[in-house]
Amino acid sequence: MDSDSLAAAGLLAALSRASGILAELHHPFVRSAPFAAFLPPAGARTGVAFTLPDGREVTVAVSIAASGNALHLDGEITLEGEPLLELPRRSAAELHDALAVLDEYAADVAQPTGRLLDQLLDEIV
Repeated sequence: MDSDSLAAAGLLAALSRASGILAELHHPFVRSAPFAAFLPPAGARTGVAFTLPDGREVTVAVSIAASGNALHLDGEITLEGEPLLELPRRSAAELHDALAVLDEYAADVAQPTGRLLDQLLDEIV
C-alpha cells in the first residue's frame, strides 16, 4: 500500500473513532441522532445532535478539513448554533499530528456533554 493510501486509511480510522465516541453519547431524557457530513471541498464533520424536550437542538461535533498545506481541526458543543463549548481551532501540517488532535477533540467535547444537557434540562423545568 502506498503512502497516500495509508494516509487515507488513517484518516478514515480516526473519523470512525471520533464518530464512535460521539455516537455513544446518550441522555435518558433527550433524543439523540448521530451524524456525519462532508465539508466541501476537503473536509468532514461528525457528531451527535440532541433534541431537548422544548425542541431546541444541542450539537456535539468535531471536524477536520484540508486547506493549503495544513489540516484544520475544530470541536464544539452548540445550542441552536450558539457555542456552549468551542475548542480553539488547531492546525497541523502532518496527518499524524492532526489525527491525534481529532482524537483529543472528540474526547474533549464528549466529556462535558452530560453535564451541559443536565443544566439545560434544569432550565426547562
